[in-house]
Amino acid sequence: MRKTLQDKVVIITGASSGIGKALVYECARRGAKIAMAARSLEELLTIEKELKGQGTESISIRTDVTKEFACKELVEQTFRHFGRIDVLINNAGISMRALFEELDLNVLRKVMDVNFWGTVYCSKYALPYLQQSRGSLVGIISIAGFIGLPGRTGYAASKFAVRGFLNTIRIENRKKGLHVLVAAPGFTASNIRKTALNSQGRQQGETPRNEGKMMCAERCASLIVKGIYKKKREIIMTFVEGKLTVFLSKWWPKWVEKLTYSHMAKEPDSPFK
Repeated sequence: MRKTLQDKVVIITGASSGIGKALVYECARRGAKIAMAARSLEELLTIEKELKGQGTESISIRTDVTKEFACKELVEQTFRHFGRIDVLINNAGISMRALFEELDLNVLRKVMDVNFWGTVYCSKYALPYLQQSRGSLVGIISIAGFIGLPGRTGYAASKFAVRGFLNTIRIENRKKGLHVLVAAPGFTASNIRKTALNSQGRQQGETPRNEGKMMCAERCASLIVKGIYKKKREIIMTFVEGKLTVFLSKWWPKWVEKLTYSHMAKEPDSPFK
């Protein structure tokens, strides 16, 4: 798989940190040309400088995926620069942690704007170019896109929505050569829990989980790129908190819900007990 993305043009949203940043380096290692998108241009330019030193062609584009025009400009600027688009990885995301009954609904709207509408906007404008190149449309969801996680209503809803959206896009384009991948990491060591919003929309600041026991972002990125290369439809990462849980939920949903509640209630400062 050394150069499986040789000269392919890849757009990665949420590229300044976490899984997105790991995806940038993994795609570069596989020979790709990369358009990096995030709100923090300074972080992107630092990565771009390092990639240039390694011989990887890349561009940095400040992008707020909640803005339709910004997503359109991201896609069009990428095409103007590289002349083609082969892969779009919708990775930009935000989480939340609060009971729904205590939640300011603007928090839910913000999570949906980033996670769901950001994916919709970028996919809408990249689709013609991906159809032309018979490329790959990728969405990074979560186990929360299969299992409702208590205290994460907005996050789970957004990830369920992205999964349904992309699965439908796959069916609509089944005769057009478009590859659609839905990738679901389990709990991954990244900053998404630190930036998760509380009931009033403020960042919680501290992760409630032991990051050291989670899959690293680099391993996650490697599995996603492998899935692109192998034209996978769906990837569920990790075994116990991923594949096994999703499988069991189809046959014993009530039991899995009970276990999920108990597991999430053990988090420090859990919003429910």
